[in-house]
This record gives sequence, structure tokens and C-alpha cells, in this order.
Amino acid sequence: METSPWRGIAFKCLSVLLFIIMGALIKVTGAGDQSVPPGQQVFFRSVFALPLIFGWLLLRGKGQLRAGLRTDRPIGHFFRGIIGTTSMALSFWALSLLPLAEVTAIFFAAPLLIVIFAGMFLGEDVRLFRLSMVGLGLTGVVIVMSPQLTGAAVSDHLRVLGAVVALGSAVFSALAHIFIRKLSQTESTSSIVFWFTITSALLSLLTIPFGWVMPQGMTLVLLITIGLVGGLGQICLTSAYRHADASVVAPFEYSSILIAVFIGWSIFGEVPNTTVIGGAAVIMLAGILIIWREHKLGLERSKARKSASLQG
Repeated sequence: METSPWRGIAFKCLSVLLFIIMGALIKVTGAGDQSVPPGQQVFFRSVFALPLIFGWLLLRGKGQLRAGLRTDRPIGHFFRGIIGTTSMALSFWALSLLPLAEVTAIFFAAPLLIVIFAGMFLGEDVRLFRLSMVGLGLTGVVIVMSPQLTGAAVSDHLRVLGAVVALGSAVFSALAHIFIRKLSQTESTSSIVFWFTITSALLSLLTIPFGWVMPQGMTLVLLITIGLVGGLGQICLTSAYRHADASVVAPFEYSSILIAVFIGWSIFGEVPNTTVIGGAAVIMLAGILIIWREHKLGLERSKARKSASLQG
């Protein structure tokens, strides 16, 4: 497919906006008189995303729908589903305990952890520059979490729990990406998206004994909207990487902190302190430098291959 960087960037920015809106809806449904537990939120997020994913695959042609349904590695999808669903449930839980911007900033640890896990589990070459940037980024994560883990904030056990849960979500998200990389060697993107949605819906049913509620009225509407918005966000994210290289669209992930700050302030009255903003800035700097470095190395490798082909 012909690349279109601006279209890829537009899809990426739209996906970021949709996922932050989904996070805000998770916060709303996870609080109040009719608090919906994370496992039930995962169920609605998955089940009501399915119609959109089916429609998206059909619009891309019958071949894409067949590709989405076909798999040669059901066990791989199952374990990817367990890890991804765990990450999703933990992030939903964290959103009920911490401000939206704070959870978003801590979750920025995931791309940094992917670098470490890729070296550990995939045998990728992780050199000094990337390791140093990962160290810088994780320092930013510690800065963001420091108010919850030190001083007077430690007395608020729920906020401490929220910080730990948010970091746990980032860890499982990074592990899920490692599984995706391995699955993508033999499985199509459509198959990975489809089977994760199915698996997460089924796994969420295991949380019924832990106390689901009977949602009514606006709560039910919001839960359905979570699924629709999340499904549309997933489609936009996938489309972004179809239209442009990862190095082009990935930096726009960090726009999520600005959107999260705005929505958190305007809807929930959450005003992030300077520690959260400063820590998020450090994480963003590390992530962007890693992306820049990888883009530069990619250009150098491309030039080297081109030169070798001309000489050959």
C-alpha cells in the first residue's frame, strides 16, 4: 500500500484522542454510586468493539475478513490475550484510583520497557544509547510516581496502589507487544486485532464472581460507548501504521498527555502538579530520542543497502 505520512499522522492523533476519551469514560463508570469493576469494563470494551472490527475488515475486502478469522497459532493468541487483557484491566483499575494525566504519564513506561524486553526475549541488539535513554525515561517514571510513594502521600494507600497498578499495566503492555512482534512473523494484523478482542471478551467473563453490577441508564450507555470508542481507536491506530512508518507516527503518542491534562482538568477538576508534568517531560524526551535515533539508523542502513546494490 502507498504510504501517506500525513494520513498516518492524522490517524495516530485521532487514535490518541479516542483512547483518552475512552479513559475518561472508564473513570466515570468506575466511580459513583454504580461503580463498575474493571473486569466488567473490559467485557464491554471488547464486546462492543467487535461490530466495528468486523465492519472494518469487511470494508477492506473479504480477503481481510478471512485473514482476520484465520490463524495458525491459536495458543500464541491465547497467551497474548491473557497478557493484553491483564494490562487493560490494570489500566482501568488505575484510572479509578489516580488522575487521568498521571496514569497516562506512568503508562509512557511501556515503550521504554519494550526496548528491554526485546533484548531479553527476542535477542535484539540493545546498544548503549538506547539503554541510556531507557534509564532516563524510567527516571521520569520514578519522578511521576514519587508523590505517591514518598512523604505524606504514602498515607493514602489507594493512591499508592494506583501508582503501582498503573506501572504494572505498563509492564504487561510491553510484554504484550513482544508477543505481537512474534505473532506478526506468521499472523496478519487483522488476525492479531480480531483474536485479541475475542480473547479479552471471554477472559473478562472470569471476573463475574468478583462482583459485576447490573448497569442501568446512563451507565449502560457509557459502557457501550467505551467499546465503540475503543474499537474505533484500535482501527485508527492500525490504519496509522498502514499509512506511515512507525518512526513517523510514534512521537505523536506523547500528545496524549496534553489531551489527558485538558480532559482531566475540564471534566474531573484534576490539576497535575509540577512533579507529574516534569516527569512526563523526561519520559517524552527519552522516548522521542530513541525514535529519532532509530529513524537515523534506519536511513543509514537504507543508504548502505542502496550503495551496496549499486556496487554489486
